[in-house]
Amino acid sequence: MDQLIEFAANHPMLSSGFVLVLLALVWTEISRRTQGFSELTPAQAVPLINRADTVILDVSASAEYGKGHIVGARHVPPSRLDKPDKDIQKWLSSPVLVVCKAGQAAPAAASKLVKMGASSVYVLKGGMTAWMADNYPVTRK
Repeated sequence: MDQLIEFAANHPMLSSGFVLVLLALVWTEISRRTQGFSELTPAQAVPLINRADTVILDVSASAEYGKGHIVGARHVPPSRLDKPDKDIQKWLSSPVLVVCKAGQAAPAAASKLVKMGASSVYVLKGGMTAWMADNYPVTRK
């Protein structure tokens, strides 16, 4: 313990940097656990998708959605979540998987769904890019 104190006294910048990185990691982990939704890999998402009551919301741009999406996914522009309609309201009682192109837009959409009252919200980690990289089926219909 004395060596640790001596090291910190001799290297204040390095010690401060370490403490800041540690605090950032702790903050990130706490935020991730309290965000209200879970991230799933494509392999973890498949059993959820196979449940009859799961709703898949694709918040990708229309052009990206047209290039390929998960079978059964509903295209919902993120702006539609700002003023939810009756369809979105009824989906809140089911498990919801939110998908986007690369996993960047889906967390924000998932947060909006949680704020609306959805209790089972999931985000596809890596989005459609990860889904297609793992060779899972897509449709263009």
